[in-house]
Amino acid sequence: MAERVVVCIGTKKGLFVAESSQQRNGFELRGPFSPGVAVYSALVDRRNGTRILASSCNAFFGMKVLRSGDLGRSFEETATAPAFPEDDGRALANIWSLEPGDGTNDLWAGVEPASLFRSEDGGDSWELVSSISNHPHAGSWQPGNGGLCLHTIVRDGDRMHLGISTGGHYLSEDGGSTFRPANDGIGAGFFPDNFPEFGQCVHKIARHADAPGRLYIQNHGGWPECPGIGVLRSDDHGHTWRSIADGLPSDFGFPIVVHPDDPDVVYVVPLEPMTRTCPDGIPAVWRSEDGGGSWSKLTTGFPGHDSYFTVLRDAMDVDDTSEPALYFGTTTGQLWIGREGGERWECLFRSLPPVNCVKVAVV
Repeated sequence: MAERVVVCIGTKKGLFVAESSQQRNGFELRGPFSPGVAVYSALVDRRNGTRILASSCNAFFGMKVLRSGDLGRSFEETATAPAFPEDDGRALANIWSLEPGDGTNDLWAGVEPASLFRSEDGGDSWELVSSISNHPHAGSWQPGNGGLCLHTIVRDGDRMHLGISTGGHYLSEDGGSTFRPANDGIGAGFFPDNFPEFGQCVHKIARHADAPGRLYIQNHGGWPECPGIGVLRSDDHGHTWRSIADGLPSDFGFPIVVHPDDPDVVYVVPLEPMTRTCPDGIPAVWRSEDGGGSWSKLTTGFPGHDSYFTVLRDAMDVDDTSEPALYFGTTTGQLWIGREGGERWECLFRSLPPVNCVKVAVV
């Protein structure tokens, strides 16, 4: 069977799945699954066949994890979802991230309030990871505008990088047994000293397997008194960070994505820090082809004016076809595709519910 491109779109009103051939001439849309319920995280898991997993965050009936074995034609609930112990005092408010572990059935989940869970059976049972969930700093973390969320899990062998809003970047180098803050160079304009040990509002973390030690962060920038702290790079496994925001119209934004074939090619979507919308109402994706040394503006296919959408932290991804394309969803319900590595943009769907997350894979 020819390989297919599958795009999972988590929205405010359920999960949608779009499917196409590798030519991406047209996408079939199905859903919504878990209709009317917000979906903030999804995962296309290719380790053991192909499974699609997604969160289903219902404020009235609790949190669920959905699982599909037929490319998103049907879903079932896993036996359980992450949950705090009865005597813990915390209650699960959201599931922000789902990531694969080492074994074919291992999964990690980042949740709100900021905590980490692990499953060894494909999501049917979950265990709280105490090393970060009960970290000595946890009582000092404060919710960002989107809540107190552990939204990013990036793994590299025994290293694990976590993004917490607002807690900052936490690093484990022993497979998750211990974590420590690693925010040297990551700013927080809402702190008096601007560069605290922890408490930063990290928005997203990205890496590429072909560049060991290198990571990129989209941080909460936009602070005149602390410029350049919003887009950052590390070359020592996240121990120290430096700004690569020079040349961007704003260092505030949410997603950051690395090209699958080149770790020097990185994409961001700058936004106005106060309104969280496209600068001057003109949508653009910005691309660096030298690891953040310089930036170019990609606008072909976008409206030239009067467009004020937002792209959230997990709402942008890139496929790994022979000619990779980017995808992002907006808070105004559009799903865009950027062909030729972002050179040409086209709106695939215009009237979805507000988009929280986009995940794409070739299966």
